Amino acid sequence: MEALTQAPTDAALTTQVLEAAIAAARVILDVYARPIAAVSKSDGSPVTEADAAAEAVILDHLASTGIPVLGEESVAAGIVPVLGERYFVVDPLDGTKEFIKRNGEFTVNIALVEHGVPVMGVVLAPATGETFIGDASGAWACNTASGIADEKRSISVASVTPLRIVASRSHGHAALATLCETLEVEEDVSVGSSLKFCLLARGDAQLYPRFTPTSEWDTAAGQAVLEAAGGAVVTLDGQRMTYGKRDLAFLNPYFVAAASGELARRAAAEMSKILG
Repeated sequence: MEALTQAPTDAALTTQVLEAAIAAARVILDVYARPIAAVSKSDGSPVTEADAAAEAVILDHLASTGIPVLGEESVAAGIVPVLGERYFVVDPLDGTKEFIKRNGEFTVNIALVEHGVPVMGVVLAPATGETFIGDASGAWACNTASGIADEKRSISVASVTPLRIVASRSHGHAALATLCETLEVEEDVSVGSSLKFCLLARGDAQLYPRFTPTSEWDTAAGQAVLEAAGGAVVTLDGQRMTYGKRDLAFLNPYFVAAASGELARRAAAEMSKILG
């Protein structure tokens, strides 16, 4: 297992971020309990009233930190703060398509980025209360359905073979089959939103290749959790995926998340070959 060095983070700040995610989850579940109306953004992706309401709650909870926040809905409204070297990245409702489908596979994502890398992250699934946290102290899972962190347990990646791969339920790609054959993948587990990173972090799968577009708020919290659990996230050049790409509208390149840096780089090299 290859551990990446995480910058020191304040345990109190992690707790504050967790509380913000729990509060956002309550708002999301209020909307989830009634008929859901969705509209399309300029890029064609869906958005519901839960997205904006959850982000407002998160912004309120994090305001006392004085740390800038890069939020998906704020960016969509043209509000992009001066970020500096330390800022939060927020996706108030990751997996809006899953939310609309009512399959439970949607999450609240909050990450702290320092010097271009996510050093702390919280991924919370409101429908189940399943929650994953990663920071300098390590990675752990708990259940927050009650409003507090219950059943807290440490998690870590599992480097086993044959490999298990996490595929996106809503964003599949034809190249995935070729990659699975090349790496002799035993099975794939389909799940929505940033839960894919979390399945790797707790050892349920070893590989998550992404051949389709994502934004920084889709991945920052999940990357923080996975890296804290001993995994790695690299772009196709084999380098750690970084953040703050304002000139690219905060879009990520294709990437591989894996249970180890070695596996991530191997899969990234194969992806490069497949994609030409």
